[in-house]
Amino acid sequence: MSETKPTLIRGARLLGGTPTDVLVDGERIAEVGPGLTAAGATVVEADGRVLLPGLVDLHTHLREPGREDSETVLTGTRAAAAGGFTAVHAMANTFPVADTAGVVEQVWRLGLASGYCDVQPVGAVTVGLGGRQLAELGAMHESAAGVVVFSDDGKCVDDAVIMRRALEYVKAFDGVIAQHAQEPRLTEGAQMNEGVVSAELGLAGWPAVAEESIIARDVLLAAHVGSRVHICHLSTAGSVELVRWAKSKGWRVTAEVTPHHLLLTDELVRSYDPVYKVNPPLRTEQDVLALREALADGTIDCVATDHAPHPREDKDCEWGAAAMGMVGLETALSVVQHTMVDTGLLDWSQVADRMSARPAAIGRLAGHGRPVAPGEPANLTLVDPAHRAPVDPAGFVSRSRNTPYRGLELPGRVTDTWLRGRATLRNGALV
Repeated sequence: MSETKPTLIRGARLLGGTPTDVLVDGERIAEVGPGLTAAGATVVEADGRVLLPGLVDLHTHLREPGREDSETVLTGTRAAAAGGFTAVHAMANTFPVADTAGVVEQVWRLGLASGYCDVQPVGAVTVGLGGRQLAELGAMHESAAGVVVFSDDGKCVDDAVIMRRALEYVKAFDGVIAQHAQEPRLTEGAQMNEGVVSAELGLAGWPAVAEESIIARDVLLAAHVGSRVHICHLSTAGSVELVRWAKSKGWRVTAEVTPHHLLLTDELVRSYDPVYKVNPPLRTEQDVLALREALADGTIDCVATDHAPHPREDKDCEWGAAAMGMVGLETALSVVQHTMVDTGLLDWSQVADRMSARPAAIGRLAGHGRPVAPGEPANLTLVDPAHRAPVDPAGFVSRSRNTPYRGLELPGRVTDTWLRGRATLRNGALV
């Protein structure tokens, strides 16, 4: 239920521009402009903070059902609100796998009950993520959850025939297959990026071509079928070139990059700290710079967190036994400010495009990624870009603490988030 009192956000720099006021009444934005007043409104003094549309994450692991020891829909959506997100796409690698209408509806209803952000389930492409038989794609789409994005994320749909059939099937309702690009035969036992560091450390390498070969195949399949493919967590310079080529052909290809692949490199693995173990692995400095440039020029459509929470025992162990993944919802915007805004590669309006408008469009998420304008849904986030502080995972809202940024000073802090006009985060505290 939305608050009845209007909210007046005063002196906010809309998309980083000159300060203005935004009046929210009910679930929608009523007015935008300087000098607004509203009798009885809750006034939020923005003091020049940046106002953005609510962020949208195309790639979140909420772990429920089955791994509630690492995250739940409630704790994950609370973390999302703390990070400025008003919608997340929940990946299918749960226990049981979200490969039926029943499971995706369960996740969707848990999202409704949480109330901190909208939860859009992602359905599995294949039964049990096994890669051999298509899941109930049509039934999941027609369910109450209205699934349009399907992914076996965590595993690659490596069978070309299955991938083609999936692309053909979802074309009927303009769905999208989100591919985890990893040729399994080239990555058996792989522990980190294949290169100089892996050779020096003696760890089994994960070659860039394992990602790039699947992307090359799948953009060709998408073109052949005339369907939509989305590349999850793109991580190499070569992958960037393949996506750029596919887009130059006018093919229906989109791609995402994670915050950690915009900042961290495989040099960190020298510490043998499993917090840096992730899938796909951290790559080289050259890859990082190529990813930043591609996000800036629009070759990469959006930033997605790949928020992957794990309990302490799955990370506090030797490298080879550790789980892959990092939490990311609460630090994503800060990392993007650090790598893209403070370096001059993106301005705040482009951040809104890459972290709200484009992911909402790819996921066909109505009501999100909309302009901050009268009549639009009041999904908003307010960020203080001048704030600087070391990352302290003890203060995280997520149930897990496996962040690679512990102790690293990052800029920016989300202070307020509104979901359809209702505050979910107020002055840095969850409501």
